[in-house]
Amino acid sequence: MKINFFILLIGLLFFSLSLLSQPQAEDFSVLFYNVENLFDIKNEPGKEDDEFTPTGERYWTNRKLDKKLVNISKVILNSSGFTTPDVIALCEIENREVLERLLYTTPLKKYNYKIIHKESPDHRGIDVALLYQSETLYPLNYTYFPVVRGDEIIKTREVLYFSGIINEIDTVHFFVNHWPSRYEGILESEPLRKLAAQLLKTKVEEVRSKSGNSKIIILGDFNDQPTDASIRETLDAQSLSDNIENSHLYNLSFRWMKDEIKTLKYQSQWSVYDQCIVSGSLVNSKKGYSILPENTKIIKLPFLLEKDEKYGGVKPFRTYNGYSYKGGFSDHLPVLLKLTLLN
Repeated sequence: MKINFFILLIGLLFFSLSLLSQPQAEDFSVLFYNVENLFDIKNEPGKEDDEFTPTGERYWTNRKLDKKLVNISKVILNSSGFTTPDVIALCEIENREVLERLLYTTPLKKYNYKIIHKESPDHRGIDVALLYQSETLYPLNYTYFPVVRGDEIIKTREVLYFSGIINEIDTVHFFVNHWPSRYEGILESEPLRKLAAQLLKTKVEEVRSKSGNSKIIILGDFNDQPTDASIRETLDAQSLSDNIENSHLYNLSFRWMKDEIKTLKYQSQWSVYDQCIVSGSLVNSKKGYSILPENTKIIKLPFLLEKDEKYGGVKPFRTYNGYSYKGGFSDHLPVLLKLTLLN
């Protein structure tokens, strides 16, 4: 009898410890992930997607696409501890079809994610999108903003704006970005990223004009680092200081610049292109949801990395190395932020 009682006591102790180790139900997590070339297998007119077809240079097939979708679902399911992210912001996805396949043909099918997506004017046909849990986030509004120069719409990804109510408690505004790449050269492409930064700044100010203490989360692959002019000067997203002002933007990714493994590796050089930027009002919040800077991180799950035989250390485990199929994940590592309910 004493032995049975002792076993019961130990069981209750372990059960209690497991509950304590799990995140609180009020926590709200947001994942951003550049999934790198999530194309379907069809050649679509007007898009530069020829290489991602069964007869294209990459011999892109349904089997390879299904493998990539399962890989992405694996990242999502393992990124936020015991729970799945409440919001998933994605970039480099071709269309709604690949999002639906991600949600309905992988282990994610048991979760009730909803889709926000719109075709962008990007010359390659890649877009930004947002998935959200309808049980924890009630949508209020969303729209996409093109990057323009005069009367010209730049053939790049649009900025996605989305607002919603978290757990019937607090309204948060999201901006999802994938700024113009450096493919044509850093100096040649820098003006386009500054245009995207100015667009984003304008839209953030429009949100603030309606409520000065609006809680804002900005996520994306900016193709620039936190110290570059487009982010630090044009957008005016600064590193955290002792005096945080509600009306300013703060880049929580600054501290990642000291990490050995960052979000993207080119040859031997790691960079922080994937970032989390928030309004001071979210950091300073004393009611509803707030964020602690340490509750943002780069997801460095072991299966996302492989040994870098050429340059040393490790590198992201990609779907392709050049045109050689490897069956990995992406050239970027995902980033996660977690909001905490104060009261």
